[in-house]
Amino acid sequence: MYVQYNIIFSFYKKMVEQESKLIIGISSRALFNLDKSHEIYVKEGLKSYQDYQIENENKILEPGEAFNLVKKILNINDLYKNKDRVEVILLSRNTSDTGLRIRNSIEAHNLNISRAAFCGGESPHRYVKDFGVHLFLSSSIEDVKLAIESDVAAATIIARSNEHKKESSSGILKIAFDGDAVIFSDESEKVFHEKGLEAFIENEVTSESFLKEGPFKSFLVELNKIQNDFEINECPIRTALVTARSAPSDKRVIKTLREWGVRIDESLFLGGMTKNNFLESFDADIFFDDQKKHIISANENTTSGHVPYGIKNE
Repeated sequence: MYVQYNIIFSFYKKMVEQESKLIIGISSRALFNLDKSHEIYVKEGLKSYQDYQIENENKILEPGEAFNLVKKILNINDLYKNKDRVEVILLSRNTSDTGLRIRNSIEAHNLNISRAAFCGGESPHRYVKDFGVHLFLSSSIEDVKLAIESDVAAATIIARSNEHKKESSSGILKIAFDGDAVIFSDESEKVFHEKGLEAFIENEVTSESFLKEGPFKSFLVELNKIQNDFEINECPIRTALVTARSAPSDKRVIKTLREWGVRIDESLFLGGMTKNNFLESFDADIFFDDQKKHIISANENTTSGHVPYGIKNE
């Protein structure tokens, strides 16, 4: 009887630990530079791709666009004793056979990634809920859209050319978010899109309701849980809201975040100014936005994730 209770307790303890983690799902092409093998797949087909990956499975892959972000996320575990507070899970369209090169590269780069799903050409979005993923990053817009439809925060990682690659110099994980159609729903963007700026401002000033939650609200809440473990001046995570809104439409945003009990460390209401320079000054590790024009601009200096959600993506 004692042994049975001990087994149940151990199982329950593992379940609680899993639920208390911030879990990031990432695709192999977002984590590593697989441009050459992907080109072979596109030009020569699946068989050539499989042969190439197996022949080169002991050649370690170079870091991809989200590699340094992943390292910073995993480094948060160093601040906790006797437990992992964050976890990164590989979600790949590779088979386990072709994925062996990815696994070897994970080990060579000393990344603490133990869980994985190799889906043999199918989308891995089916498993984001099963793994308890809070954020899914991928180079595939189709997989990202499917994850968002499953109510999981997700973004398409946009690759940068080498001359534009500049990583954050801070030891703190810095994440920047657009507001509408990212943290919040696209309800206000619809008003702007359909009726123009004056109608948008009037709607924001006269509305007595709070903004509805967007696809990244739940991820922001999970970040807040980690932030709350630390004093503000010792926190390993810092967040910023970088939005085209300005006064008087800023008040509804502030009141909504207050109602949710959600913390944002910095709020930049830019009134339509280009976001790129502000993101560089914030030293963001990644920026999430629903509009491709903002992503293209920001991506010159900042790793960026496109959120294919809302009216701007219809």
